[in-house]
This record gives sequence, structure tokens and C-alpha cells, in this order.
Amino acid sequence: MTINVGRTFFLDAGSICRMAVAAGLVGVLLPAGGCTSTSTNNAPTALTEGPKDTGSYPNLNVPPPVAAKQLTKEETAANLAQLKAKEQAQIAKGSGVKAPANAAALSTLAKTHGGDTLKQIEGKCDPALDPSCN
Repeated sequence: MTINVGRTFFLDAGSICRMAVAAGLVGVLLPAGGCTSTSTNNAPTALTEGPKDTGSYPNLNVPPPVAAKQLTKEETAANLAQLKAKEQAQIAKGSGVKAPANAAALSTLAKTHGGDTLKQIEGKCDPALDPSCN
């Protein structure tokens, strides 16, 4: 029932006129509501004073001040040496990757794994690989 009410109100022959009147009212009343304040005591000073002319241009040839003290070459070399020492300590602990004991078996599996998997997926299974296949 509410669908029919909405349909008759908005999709009627005069619906364009009603929508235009509603939009006009919103367009007139909405901006007027924002202009009701007359006090400017709380306004930021940048909005009330505006830009100031100092009479000179900024000097772009002066480098800007740095945010933090820059590292010297000696400090950089010392930090790099510390990092290298920590790297060597990690390698000495044995955290490096070692080749598996059965590398030959793994390389054979890598060569045949893709083909065997495709045979199983496509339904052309090999009883040696999958005992449950028919």
C-alpha cells in the first residue's frame, strides 16, 4: 500500500513541479539558516585580519633550518660496522639456510610433481600415486 502512495505522489504528471518546488524551498531556506549569527567575537584572527603585506619577498636562497642533527661520515661508518657485526653474529649462530640431506629426491619430486598433480585433477589418475583411483 505504501508503494502505491509513493508512486502516485512522485510519479504523477505533476511530480516534476512538486520536486522543483521542494528543491527551491530547500535551496532558499538552507543557506538562510547559516547566516543567522551576527557575533564575530569568536572568529579566528586569520579570517578577520587577512594577509599582511610585509613589503619584501622571501629569500629563497637561504637554506631552510634542519629538523635534526645530521650524521657525520664517522658516525655513519660506525653504525654500519655495528650492523655488519650483528649480521655476522646471526650467521655464526646457524640461522642460515642449509640444503636438505635428500636434495636429489626433492629435485626429482619437483620435476614430476606438476604432471602427476594434473593427471589426478583431470581424472587420469595413476594407481601408483593414488591407490583409491579406479
